[in-house]
Amino acid sequence: MDVVERRISSCYAKLPWIFKGRQEFFFSFFFCSFSRTALYQINLVKAATARAFIPKELRLVEAFGYTLGGFFLASYDDSPAGVFDELVVIAGTVWNPPTSCAWAARVLVNSDEACHHGRKEVGLPSQVARFSKVGASSLKITAVPKGKRERTFGLLDTFTLGTSMSHPEDMVEVKVSEVDGAASADICSIKFRSDEMEKKLGNWMGPAIKMSLPSFSGNTKYFPNLLKYSCHLQCRVRPVRPAVVSHPLDNETDSGENIHSSQELHENERRLSVAVMLSKPIIALAFKDLTMQVEAPVVV
Repeated sequence: MDVVERRISSCYAKLPWIFKGRQEFFFSFFFCSFSRTALYQINLVKAATARAFIPKELRLVEAFGYTLGGFFLASYDDSPAGVFDELVVIAGTVWNPPTSCAWAARVLVNSDEACHHGRKEVGLPSQVARFSKVGASSLKITAVPKGKRERTFGLLDTFTLGTSMSHPEDMVEVKVSEVDGAASADICSIKFRSDEMEKKLGNWMGPAIKMSLPSFSGNTKYFPNLLKYSCHLQCRVRPVRPAVVSHPLDNETDSGENIHSSQELHENERRLSVAVMLSKPIIALAFKDLTMQVEAPVVV
């Protein structure tokens, strides 16, 4: 598959974009975000579920009927859209010889600006969402107005990620709901160990690493072209016990057959995204002091 080096012009901001994190990190790149804590969880996802999201021209990486998907949860200190929270549901992995790329089934953000940019400029299936936290202290996470903002509490700021689960009173639950005007739909709840429990067991940061995560995007009603881009991460990483993910209807999914209207298609994609989140976890990684740089997408 040929990749044409045609950069996507952006009305989001003029290049270069310069971003400043809480710890005085400066970068000049297409896109850069700073987050103190993030979680990357890899799940075994049924190939049939993943194929509902992936274009037919891309070949799924699979074995015994499963592919590698999962989710990425982060709270950004700074970005072109300011402070916001993000949940990326990864449907699966597709071949991009000699390596492979991830495919996002859904991107949930609590920022209208970030949602619009993801749809129009990066070809992502972005949706506006509401993030709320319950646990040791209840905290609602809401979108932050455009303009210069001081750092507020993010959904991952008040707890860290541990190597084993603990009692219910030591857990923090993050609930994510998709918002469409006045309507909302629960997507999932994600449970982690609280910060106080982490302090009792020690707070090993993990080694500092640099890594690149190539991804495909596009093929949406907002951006029909197929795109390719890479996320370059700098962070401290350590393995943790997978988060506990649940949904009110749990494994209710639709095969995708007999879907006629656009509303039915949207609801089916939402159910399948929940199925990806509920899939069996293999490994979870905690990212501390994360800086993410995203290259300008190229049209494939």
